[in-house]
Amino acid sequence: MLTLDRFEEASEVVKQVTQETKLVYSDYFSRQTGNKVYLKPENMQLTGAYKLRGAYYKISTLSEEEREKGLITASAGNHAQGVAYAAKAFGAKAVIVMPTTTPLIKVERTKSYGAEVVLSGDVYDEACAKAYELAEEHGYTFIHPFDDPAVATGQGTIAMEIVKELPLVDYILVPIGGGGLATGVSTLAKLLNPNIKVIGVEPAGANCMQASLEKGEVVTLPNVNTIADGTAVKTPGEVIFPYIQQNLDDIITVEDDELIVAFLDMVENHKMIVENSGLLTVAALKHLPVKKKKIVSILSGGNMDVITMSSVVQHGLIQRDRIFTVSVLLPDKPGELVRVASVIAGERGNVIKLDHNQFVSTNRSAAVELKITLEAFGTEHKKQIVTALEKEGYRPKLIRANL
Repeated sequence: MLTLDRFEEASEVVKQVTQETKLVYSDYFSRQTGNKVYLKPENMQLTGAYKLRGAYYKISTLSEEEREKGLITASAGNHAQGVAYAAKAFGAKAVIVMPTTTPLIKVERTKSYGAEVVLSGDVYDEACAKAYELAEEHGYTFIHPFDDPAVATGQGTIAMEIVKELPLVDYILVPIGGGGLATGVSTLAKLLNPNIKVIGVEPAGANCMQASLEKGEVVTLPNVNTIADGTAVKTPGEVIFPYIQQNLDDIITVEDDELIVAFLDMVENHKMIVENSGLLTVAALKHLPVKKKKIVSILSGGNMDVITMSSVVQHGLIQRDRIFTVSVLLPDKPGELVRVASVIAGERGNVIKLDHNQFVSTNRSAAVELKITLEAFGTEHKKQIVTALEKEGYRPKLIRANL
């Protein structure tokens, strides 16, 4: 399936349902890395992710009989919406098995396209086992989210668009869960220009492809643990694995904490909502040891529920030292609170929350504890505020911020 002719065919087919996601030049990430960084915003697709490409192309290749049986798949969310949308376009029934941990927004949007949703298992692999079981029971046609050459061909159309828009691209960074996107993008990129380097990016807590490449065969991780739910896969695709071995140049792994600050960077500098899995390629930029190269980071999706978004923003602000908590001990007498507040105000710190504990010591006249949660401009401003408190005779102690 993964031939240039098929990729060209798929590129024309997916245009029927995809938005045009032109590259966005990132001045911010370019300055941070010393490269020319471009973003491929697949989070702007109709279903909020690139998965619509592979799902629609795969279903377009099915016979009428296969479609009439009904379609089934397993997905943590984005492939689910892609299959649901594509099935509706072809007038086919769709059943989607999703992990019970799937964000509510992905479940509801999948249902909104007319699909029947079944929640089963804690991770994708468990949901997939249930989907195979239902497919056998009801005779549904299974649409694999990544281990299918036709699906991978549809996903690879992203590379066609990248190369057409930026012919001299040096590096393409692609997120990896099961490997369908990486298979399509790396295979087509090498067909178009063997000099393009394609780097896969996985969460450190779900690096099944990295482990498989190191061993030379597909391996299953005992467990996965990452906030990047769209790439929380224990076992990569066996059918597509040889393409990855041949065409992927390297794999970078990213810690969850790096995704949190990457989300903050995307919101503040590009006004874009990108889900944690889609941020893998952004967080990986600083791990790429190159300069003065043209790099494209594929933002694979933007389906994130508001509660998760709020939590990620708060943790990002804390990691960047823009919110922090300091504890000081002061005598229990009138005016002390005002005095501390004046010191903070003098350094342009903004108080978010106060916790005044009179019972930290049996000798209340000697000391009461004041915990102050503050907003600052960053690490240097935080140090400035702490130093000012020290100069006034307080002994500030930095503690874990709790919003």
